[in-house]
Amino acid sequence: MAGKGSGSAGDVWLRPPARAAREAPPLSRDRIVAEAVALLDEEGADRLTMRRLAERLGTGSTTLYWHLKTKDDVLDLALDAIFAAVEIPGDDGRDWRAAVTALITGWRTVLLDHPWSAALLGRPMLGPNVLARSEFLYATLVKAGVAEPHLTAAAYGLSNYVIGSALMQETWTAGGEQATGQAARERFRAESDRYPVLAAHGPLVADGDWDTSFTLGLQWLLDGIQASAATAGEASTESRRE
Repeated sequence: MAGKGSGSAGDVWLRPPARAAREAPPLSRDRIVAEAVALLDEEGADRLTMRRLAERLGTGSTTLYWHLKTKDDVLDLALDAIFAAVEIPGDDGRDWRAAVTALITGWRTVLLDHPWSAALLGRPMLGPNVLARSEFLYATLVKAGVAEPHLTAAAYGLSNYVIGSALMQETWTAGGEQATGQAARERFRAESDRYPVLAAHGPLVADGDWDTSFTLGLQWLLDGIQASAATAGEASTESRRE
């Protein structure tokens, strides 16, 4: 069908919702997205096509185009849908670090529950679920005293950390990790004169504790953000005194 595949990632959030055809079948966007997430969880993004999705829904590809224009639309909607599971911390008096830790840890859990997702997060993320959580992150950092240019750097740093961490864990824990890790360890031992620190302390020396490493790395990031906010606050106070 000419024209059905036009468009690009993120377009689904920028165009007006399509008007349903007068005789459109009883197939909702929510049902399409839920089935797309299930397909992606089972088989990965490379196996997602409009034809295969239509088959799972028991309908034809043409029917899907009444609701969504492209595969990019499906991926954008599926990505936003899974972020609904990331709980936004409530205002229960916790300090900002606890709130950010809860948000980022929940984000990581969702990415690991849906292994296809981390590799797709370079797409424009403009859906309501993602934006609500981004709004919370930025608002929490602002309340903590983080201001530009450090605000964007802090938010990006946290986002990039959780995405990169999930992507690395999924890559290494997918099939073949044990054999690859053993081969890497043998190489480091054989070339310990060339890579002495990696041979003794590198990430492949022993089976990694992904959860502990993630938690420690996140705390270090938050330490840096907190120190930067404190320094900026002291500078502002001194400026007012002058």
